[in-house]
Amino acid sequence: MEKEIQMIEDIRSELLNSVKDLSEEQLNKKVEKDRWTIMQVLDHLYLMEKSLTKAIQMTLENGEEQLVESKPIHFTVDRTTKVDAPPFVTPTDEKQSLEQMKDKLKSSRKDLLSFLESTNKEALMKKAYPHPIFGQIRLDEWIPFIGFHEKRHIEQIDELKAKR
Repeated sequence: MEKEIQMIEDIRSELLNSVKDLSEEQLNKKVEKDRWTIMQVLDHLYLMEKSLTKAIQMTLENGEEQLVESKPIHFTVDRTTKVDAPPFVTPTDEKQSLEQMKDKLKSSRKDLLSFLESTNKEALMKKAYPHPIFGQIRLDEWIPFIGFHEKRHIEQIDELKAKR
């Protein structure tokens, strides 16, 4: 699990580096009518990590054991397949500061890491939680999924930055 944690931490650093030089105005500016602002992308990532941590915890506690094959979750970074965010991870239009967002991201990551410290990988491998594209994903694979998902959105942020 150490390798997965290092991976998601490295990607989180990359994410924060990608936005560190942007003003509040640039972060909250809508550059295309039907696309999120950069801040909304960050908020989506916070909401996703928070909800996945809860889902993994609940599934580990209450879910049925099932044998699920490993999934090619690294394909998450492939943005040719569009996936609409479910309502519970769709950001609001509320403007936020980068400091507020960093605090939220730090909080969701702290909750995830605290949970992982008290959980063994073998237990996570015995249960699964559904994904809209991949189907059932083993709980242990949801950890790197969080990183791949953030990596996917770093590309989106780069596109938005290029259009500002």
